[in-house]
Amino acid sequence: MFSQLFSVHSRLDSKQRFFVSILSFIIPIIVWCVVSYAPFVWHPKVEITSPADVSYFKQGTLIDREMFDKEVEGAIQNNQAIPQGNPANPVYLPAPHEVATALYTAFTTEPRRRSEKWLHESLWDSIQVIFWGFILSSLVAVPLGILAGTYDVFSKLFEPFIEFFRYLPAPAFGALAVAILGIHEAPKIAIIFIGTFFQQVLVVSNTTRKLDPSLLEAAMTLGAKRLSLLFRVVVPGIVTHLYKDMRILLGWAWTYLIVAELIGTSSGITWFITQQARYKNFDNVYAAIIIIGVIGLTTDIVLSILGKKIFPWEKSMAKV
Repeated sequence: MFSQLFSVHSRLDSKQRFFVSILSFIIPIIVWCVVSYAPFVWHPKVEITSPADVSYFKQGTLIDREMFDKEVEGAIQNNQAIPQGNPANPVYLPAPHEVATALYTAFTTEPRRRSEKWLHESLWDSIQVIFWGFILSSLVAVPLGILAGTYDVFSKLFEPFIEFFRYLPAPAFGALAVAILGIHEAPKIAIIFIGTFFQQVLVVSNTTRKLDPSLLEAAMTLGAKRLSLLFRVVVPGIVTHLYKDMRILLGWAWTYLIVAELIGTSSGITWFITQQARYKNFDNVYAAIIIIGVIGLTTDIVLSILGKKIFPWEKSMAKV
């Protein structure tokens, strides 16, 4: 079994793949638990349980270990009551159970102000920004990418400028997007569009170029013309790979969400994260980040299952 796991280009069976996939999540969680609950691993702070005669020590506060040790030494030398404390991590590294609690209460706790939204409402706002930004980008980028990958003239017409433009950071256009589109959702969608569009064109064009040339040669031998080659050979020949590219590029769009939602009016999951970070509720910050990851991963899994239904021949070809 061990030799099979590490055989070059050898595929695992379904049970092994499931086990290793679960392990990819378990290992980070175990590391997180060890760092959080094992005081001898990494606990640079001390949580005061008894301040004793140290005036600035308060019960429950976190103190640097060096400062705590210095005060303990001073108390011993002066025959004073010795302060007590437990090893602890900084406030920005909450334990797993604290994040799990925050994950639950975030959906069950009503907003403090009437103008504020529930967390699920903020999440829905973020999902809409991602959806429209990515859809609009794909509607333009995918056709351009296919043309650039199929015809050299379009490649030389589009790709040099796109190669230049993709190095420009999308957030740099935030102020311009607000000036043109207003302060609500439109500039946020525009940042998602800018952040994904240029990458999409290049990725799609590269995928299109990988089409087996023998398919084109066979089609031309059978009398296929230019448009027939494009719509009846090129597009069907790359559609499965194009679908996989879109799944990957959708993840790229999520990476721009936080930056996009900082533009204009505060909204979405970003507003929740920034508010909680401002008040040092880092358990809520971690919970929100995990929610984003869960939504993204769930979306990818659903798209993967949907892809197997739409393109059933891909699964059979993978077994060959």
